[in-house]
Amino acid sequence: MQASQKIQSVLFVCLGNICRSPLAEGFAQAAMNALPSGSNCRFDSAALGDWHIGKAPDKRARIAAAHHRVDLSSQRARQIQQGDFSRFDLILGMDAVTTQDLEHMAPTGGGAQVALYLDFAGKGRCDVPDPYYGDQSDFDAVAIMLHAATASIMDVLAD
Repeated sequence: MQASQKIQSVLFVCLGNICRSPLAEGFAQAAMNALPSGSNCRFDSAALGDWHIGKAPDKRARIAAAHHRVDLSSQRARQIQQGDFSRFDLILGMDAVTTQDLEHMAPTGGGAQVALYLDFAGKGRCDVPDPYYGDQSDFDAVAIMLHAATASIMDVLAD
């Protein structure tokens, strides 16, 4: 993506689209809604896998988001499609393996920029840990991490 090209759509991607990527989408949308009118970017989230298609985000993710006054109840899991690489300007993977898989899926010679979420947010080349096999405290920790990174993401999108 050229620095002069404005990012107007972002897709967040994790393995199942019920934990990390819905949280990232929810925090980004909430931050966008808090900006003055006229600020507009489209956000969505998706999964690499098809295990949870049509399901709501994990209850623990919804609870963690609610602690930050973010509602994930309207989100439903979906699997990334090839067309997403042309529908979105930026696709952010939640971890290095997901990002690498996205880079391999991306069409050659165009389409969305693919990047690692925390790296794009200026937080370093590191993963957002998957809390799925953990407990509520793991989801809360991931929510805090994503919430903090959202401000940096919004700064980049505003440039």
